[in-house]
Amino acid sequence: MQLRKSERKKAKIKLALQGSSGSGKTYSSLLLAKGLTNGDLSKVAIIDSENGSADLYAHLGNYNVLSLEPPFKPEKYVKAIEVCEKAGMEVIIIDSISHCWEYLLDYHSKMAGNSFTNWAKIKPLEKVFLNKVLQSPCHIIATMRTKQDYVLNQKDGKYVPEKVGLKSISRDGTDYEFTLVFDVDIKHFVTSSKDRTGLFMGKPEFIINEATGRKILLWCNQGENIDDVRAKIKQCNDLEQLRELYRQNYHIKELEADFKLQKETIQSKAQLLNPQNISNNGTISSTQ
Repeated sequence: MQLRKSERKKAKIKLALQGSSGSGKTYSSLLLAKGLTNGDLSKVAIIDSENGSADLYAHLGNYNVLSLEPPFKPEKYVKAIEVCEKAGMEVIIIDSISHCWEYLLDYHSKMAGNSFTNWAKIKPLEKVFLNKVLQSPCHIIATMRTKQDYVLNQKDGKYVPEKVGLKSISRDGTDYEFTLVFDVDIKHFVTSSKDRTGLFMGKPEFIINEATGRKILLWCNQGENIDDVRAKIKQCNDLEQLRELYRQNYHIKELEADFKLQKETIQSKAQLLNPQNISNNGTISSTQ
């Protein structure tokens, strides 16, 4: 174990968009995707389980559609995501993931045996799907339908159901798996109920547009990726500079070979230019 300084790396947004039917989730998702790709919808794919609703907005641009048919098994979503990844998509819209949860609920209700213990067999199926979403190298926008939620309150000795707002049709806590969660109302206004980006939390409600996606893209690109660091390694001209870069990135195991190669390159150049500076054993002190 070794402590290191915290740092921001480039990220791919994992965004959930939840709202009732008619709130504009699909349209809003496409506007976000357009911003995330700087206007190039040919790099966007919609995994559509909403009876062809993805094609209603073809006027926005030439995005791609992958239609799913029932039953909406988790593994079917996983395969659809993999198809989009292999096609080189930058943004994948999953519209919606609520169908997957409804499939699992129905599957659970038909299982024989103890209802409580059967959930242990359901959770791994859903986890495979969620892990695929979270680990995808693409930006992911997942829509979730909402429904009226109720709680039972005791009045005059009786339990009476009372409305407490809207709840997404998904497993409890699914929204917390995402980096950013937008709640869309029937008038298309949006607020953020979870925001690790710090861009929208506590801000007034707004309507999603292409600029919203560009704002998120800018946040995603603020960190450095491995290719950026590799380029900096190759630009190092002396061992002290290479040592400092190594101190900042030693935890990235994929870069060990790059550091070693550049170290040897610098040593070779130093030996050719200044052979008198080489120590008696023919080496220069290690970068590590």
